[in-house]
Amino acid sequence: MRRRLFMIWAALRWLPLMFLVAQGLEAPLVAHPSQPIKPIRVWSGRASWYGSKFHGRKTASGEKFDMYAATAASPTLPFGSLIRVYNTKTHVGQLVRINDRGPFVDDRDLDVSYLVACRLGIQDQGVSQLRIELLEVPKRP
Repeated sequence: MRRRLFMIWAALRWLPLMFLVAQGLEAPLVAHPSQPIKPIRVWSGRASWYGSKFHGRKTASGEKFDMYAATAASPTLPFGSLIRVYNTKTHVGQLVRINDRGPFVDDRDLDVSYLVACRLGIQDQGVSQLRIELLEVPKRP
């Protein structure tokens, strides 16, 4: 009985110490966020969005289009490229992966998915001016 009480007392004594140590280990990670990725190229362009009409269809890269994924179509960027798009009016940005070709309209640079359009606040406008930053281009095999 005495040994059992000692074990309980020891466990209760170490429990608060473990919580204090765990918080101390996590604090430096929060206090020093990593630097944002420097873009390879930055430009301003017009973007539109596409959604339910193409949902589930095959994209030019071969994968199925998901209107609720952070993807976009570009006429020139390689498949798998990562870009960051900013709505210059709302100052909201979104990380996007290129997985399709388009838009097939002369004055547009991107077609973003419905999810991206909603996050950027352009779903009601149809076409909007965005700041586009190319962050990563996939390596060729």
